[in-house]
Amino acid sequence: MAVTAQMVKELREKTGAGMMDCKKALTATDGDMDKAIDFLREKGIAKAANKADRIAAEGLTSVVAQGNEAVILEVNSETDFVAKNEAFQALVQELAQHLLKNKPATVEEASAQTMENGATVADHINAAIAKIGEKLSLRRFVIVSKTDSDAFGAYLHMGGRISVLTVLEGTTDDAAAKDISMHIAALKPKYVSRDQVSAEEVEHERQVLTQQALNEGKPENIVAKMVEGRLGKYFEDVCLLDQTFVKNPDQKVRQFVQSKGGTVREFVRYEVGEGIEKKEDNFAEEVMNQVNKK
Repeated sequence: MAVTAQMVKELREKTGAGMMDCKKALTATDGDMDKAIDFLREKGIAKAANKADRIAAEGLTSVVAQGNEAVILEVNSETDFVAKNEAFQALVQELAQHLLKNKPATVEEASAQTMENGATVADHINAAIAKIGEKLSLRRFVIVSKTDSDAFGAYLHMGGRISVLTVLEGTTDDAAAKDISMHIAALKPKYVSRDQVSAEEVEHERQVLTQQALNEGKPENIVAKMVEGRLGKYFEDVCLLDQTFVKNPDQKVRQFVQSKGGTVREFVRYEVGEGIEKKEDNFAEEVMNQVNKK
């Protein structure tokens, strides 16, 4: 498979590796992006890639809780300017209230539902598009329930660029739940605990770390022990309970939660535009195009 400049650019953005290293990795893996990432990691050139790191689309995330139910959602716009628009912010809250009341299972189901004003959700969004002048969309949402014995932790960061919803079971300490959500916003764990990490993911990481250690010239008789140690560090990166608590570096999150008499049942973390690729504009070319039109 021919390696293109765009493929090299994409791999470089995902790994931080140099251009020639990226080209070499893609050539060695016949253009397979995931294998090229592993190739670079095994050589010690790149860190683990987070495919959702590229934040492109604009808009807002939000969390709305009412009693024992809460919703976290993301509504996209084309520009950050519109995300600051009061009409757009009102739309986000209207959609949140509708989702909580009607509890659709999917975005498609939600779009077809009728709102209190008599319009479908899809038509209501279209009306906002006509008013605001940008393409808008309800991208995703999750509705979460709890009991009277549990606590919701709702946290919005950077005015809604990031939202987190956490459920603590066994405690009604909302402040503690919010502290956990603030931590999640900052450190971006993927799982609550190690038992949620699939055996396939663990084995894949073990193989990458093993090859990395061998490439470093480590003796084979100590590689296995080294890998298990590094695997522990990997769990600290991706598992909430294994992470050092941001508000108290002397504690793990697990210890903080236990001190509150609760357990983390689940969390949802949304960041605006994560995983959405955005068209890259060439500003200089755009200016020249405008000049040539005059």
